[in-house]
Order: sequence, then C-alpha cells, then structure tokens
Amino acid sequence: MSHPKSLSRSAPSTVTAATIVSSLLSVETPGAGFTDLTAEVAKFVRDAGATEGAVTLFIRHTSASLTIQENADPSVLDDLSTALDRAAPEDGGWSHDTEGPDDMPAHIKTMLTATSLQIPVLEGKLALGTWQAIYLIEHRARPHRREIVLQFIGSTN
Repeated sequence: MSHPKSLSRSAPSTVTAATIVSSLLSVETPGAGFTDLTAEVAKFVRDAGATEGAVTLFIRHTSASLTIQENADPSVLDDLSTALDRAAPEDGGWSHDTEGPDDMPAHIKTMLTATSLQIPVLEGKLALGTWQAIYLIEHRARPHRREIVLQFIGSTN
C-alpha cells in the first residue's frame, strides 16, 4: 500500500459541545432554481456566538432540497438544473401528479440531492471551501415558502 507524499493535517482541537442553538429560516423562492443561503447561515453562526462545532441545515419539504456547490460560475448551477431535469423529466410518465406535472419530478430531484447538510464551524466561521456556497434548490415551477431548521452544536464565546 502506497502513501501519498502530499498529506498534511493540522493538530486536532478538542471542545466540549455544551451549546445547542436553533432557528427556523423561512425562504420565499421565486420558482425553480437555486437560492444562495450562505450569507444567512453565516449570520446565524455569528448570532449564535459559535466558535467551534457544526451547523446543520434541514429542509422541511419533499419537493425542495439543499446542496453545497460552486459559487463562482453561474453556468454550473444552470448545468446542474439541466442534469436534474434530465434525470426526472416532467413527461416521464409518472402516476403521481396531484399538484401538476412538476410534482413527482420535484420529489425525485429531492431524493437525488439532500434534505440536510452539516458544515463544520472553525474559529467562528463556516469551514466552506473558497468556491463553495450553500443553496436551497426549489424543484417546483411556482414560488413557494420553504422552511429550513438551522442548528449549531458546539462551543460559543
């Protein structure tokens, strides 16, 4: 077994997770597409006084989802929308269409993505990479009000 020569790791840090802070975020979506939540989640972390721990996001819906994706080139989000539409087209012959032809495809797209995310918090900040952002993905064509539970677990100042 070979070992990569370019590995490095910072010294581990230990904290006692004595605090849990929760909040409910309501988002009005304009219809299908991506809504950047990064600034709002960062504000929640600051308001919680978070120093070290993790923030969890959980969306309380079955036709919208969450993801972490590139925030630099908007064509990435366009291509991701195209890929999801190809994976679950409206004309796929679905039997569930209670709320219209985009209903079942929205459920499939949610199943293929995520309903929850967990992001480390280090030194009071989200430990996202340079080009990463947190997005709500609305899978329905019309606007919706979506609810996301935000919860920080860790140490605070």
